[in-house]
Amino acid sequence: MPEPVTLARVKELLADEAAHRTLPREAALALQHAEQFARLPREATDQLVAELRTLPYVDAVVAAKIADMLPQYPEEIRLLFSKERVVLDEAQITRLLEIVAQHR
Repeated sequence: MPEPVTLARVKELLADEAAHRTLPREAALALQHAEQFARLPREATDQLVAELRTLPYVDAVVAAKIADMLPQYPEEIRLLFSKERVVLDEAQITRLLEIVAQHR
């Protein structure tokens, strides 16, 4: 399975491509979306994803979602894990929120 890509990385890739040629409409819309919603620079996003991946209950897909969303509340974490086969306890949710807060 390919590694998920964060919005910050999408923004960087599409901006680099846009510097060399005119993007198709869909790619231009994706770049506009990434510019609007990517909250951290790519380096900071990569660091956050790497730190999240050190936790045994966070896979690559969820780590990318957390890095894109930067949740502030336990309900947001629960929502992100709602389709996962992992049920988090309060300590795990608190740990995730602490890691995210360090990278804001």
